[in-house]
Amino acid sequence: MNAPNQSGWRPEMGSTDAAPSGTASGDKALMLEEPLIFELGRPGTCGVDIEAPDADVMPSLARFLRAEAPALPGLSEPEAVRHYTRLSRQNYAIDLGPFPLGSCTMKHNPRLNEKVARMAGFADVHPLAPQQSVQGALGVIAELADWLTTLTGMAGVAMSPKAGAHGELCGVLCIKAALDARGEARKVLLVPESAHGTNPATAAFAGFAIENIPATAEGRVDLAALEARLGPDVAGVMITNPNTCGLFERDMKRIADAVHAAGGYVYCDGANFNAIVGKVRPGDLGIDAMHINLHKTFSTPHGGGGPGSGPVVLSAALAPYAPLPFVQRQGDGTMRLVEEEDGAHEATASFGRMAAFHGQMGMFTRALAYILSHGADGLARVAEDAVLNANYVLRSLENDLDAPFAASGPCMHEALFSDAGLAEGFTTLDVAKGLIDEGFHPMTVYFPLVVHGAMLVEPTETESKAGLDRFIGSLRSVARRARQGDPALKGAPHFAPRRRLDETQAARKPVLAWQGDRTAD
Repeated sequence: MNAPNQSGWRPEMGSTDAAPSGTASGDKALMLEEPLIFELGRPGTCGVDIEAPDADVMPSLARFLRAEAPALPGLSEPEAVRHYTRLSRQNYAIDLGPFPLGSCTMKHNPRLNEKVARMAGFADVHPLAPQQSVQGALGVIAELADWLTTLTGMAGVAMSPKAGAHGELCGVLCIKAALDARGEARKVLLVPESAHGTNPATAAFAGFAIENIPATAEGRVDLAALEARLGPDVAGVMITNPNTCGLFERDMKRIADAVHAAGGYVYCDGANFNAIVGKVRPGDLGIDAMHINLHKTFSTPHGGGGPGSGPVVLSAALAPYAPLPFVQRQGDGTMRLVEEEDGAHEATASFGRMAAFHGQMGMFTRALAYILSHGADGLARVAEDAVLNANYVLRSLENDLDAPFAASGPCMHEALFSDAGLAEGFTTLDVAKGLIDEGFHPMTVYFPLVVHGAMLVEPTETESKAGLDRFIGSLRSVARRARQGDPALKGAPHFAPRRRLDETQAARKPVLAWQGDRTAD
C-alpha cells in the first residue's frame, strides 16, 4: 500500500471523481462552506441603529439624494463578524506558514515595524501639511535615503517611486534624460533572458526598443553575445542580479565596463537585493540605476499592506536627473522638501515628477525600523541566511525534482526546479496544486521562462530549519507522487475550500460583481 501524504490522501483512494469531498453541504469539520455576503443578507436587516438626521438636507445637496436605498446586504452584527472570520480561515497568510514564492521575498514582517508605522506623526501625516510641521517625517525619509545609498554604494536616490515597476520606469527615464542631455538618440535597451519579466515592458513604455540577450547553458548572461550587440544605438542594459534563475552574475563588472565603454548605462533590477544586502554594493559593480523593493528586502508588507515603495538608487552619472520631489538637509539642520525647479538646488536636470507626493510614509517607517533594528552587520546576516536557506532547499530536493542549474554551484536566495522527470501527462501545475493539500502556498510556477515548467522557491531568511524541513517533506511527497503518476494528483487540491479552477476561463471570463439571484442560470 502506498504511504499517505500528510493530508491522509492515498493514491489508491481513487481518481479525482472519487476524492473525498466532505459532507453534502460542503462543510469539512471547522472549515465551513461560506456563501457570499449578499446571499447571507436579508432585506431590512441591519446590525446597527441609524438615527434619522436632525435637519432637512440642504437644498443645494438635494439632487444627490438616492431615489431608493442601496442594495447592501442586511446582516446582524454576529452574522457579519462570523462571515468575515470564516472567510479569514480560508485565507493563507505568512502567520500560518511560508510563502515560498520565488523572486518575491515574502518574508515575515516584524510587529515592531508595524507599531512604529502606527505612531502619531507617521500614520496621520498629510502630504499637504506645512513642511515645518512634518520635520520628523522628512527626517525619516532623509535617513532612509542615507542608508540606501550607503548599502548600495550609489551617489543619490529617488524616494518617490511607489513600487518595483514604478521604480524601473524612474531609472529608465533617468537614463533617457541623461542621453537627451548628451544629445544622443539611442533607442535600444538590451534585456537578458534571465531578467525580470517587467523589464521589457518598462523599456517599451519609456519609448525604447527591446532586444534579447541569450543566457548561457548555466543560466547566466552570455557576455560574448552582449558585447557583440553593443553599439551607438544601444542606450544600455536592464539586468537582474542575482538573476531569476537564482544565480549571481559573476561577469557583472565586465558587463558594466563593456556597456559604459560603448556609451550606455546599466540598469539593475533590485528585486533580489535581499540576497546580497550588506555583502555586495551594486555601485561597486558599475551599476548606474537600481530600484529597491522595500517590501522585499526591508520587510514592509507585500501586497495588501498599503502603498508600495520602490526607491531608485543612482550613480553619479545619473543622480542629477533624479525626479522631484526630494528631501534636502538645510544648513541649520532642518529638512526641506524640494518640489519645484526653482534654481535653489543643483538638480536642474531632473526629468520632473514620478508622483505628486511621498505617499508611502508607512513603508518608509517600516523599512527604517527594520534597518535600524538589524544594523549593517545584521543586514549582512539577512543575506547570508537567505542564501543558506535556499541552498538547503535546493540540495534537499535535487534528487526528487530536476534542478537544471544545480551543477553550476550554489544558488543565491532562490532554488529553481523544472518539470523534467515527472510522469507523462503530469505538470508543474499538478505539483503546485498538490502542495495546497499539504497546507502550503505553492511556489512560483512557470517562471523564469528560460526553464520549462519552472518551479521557483524562495524561502527567505525568516524561515527556521524546522519550518523548512516541514515544507521540504511535503514538496518531496508531492514530487514523488508526480513522478510515479498518481492519478489523484491531477485533481488536487482535494482539501482546500475550492477545487481546481479552469484558470483559462477564470482569466478570460472573470465574474467581478454580484448580479443578484443566479438560480435561473
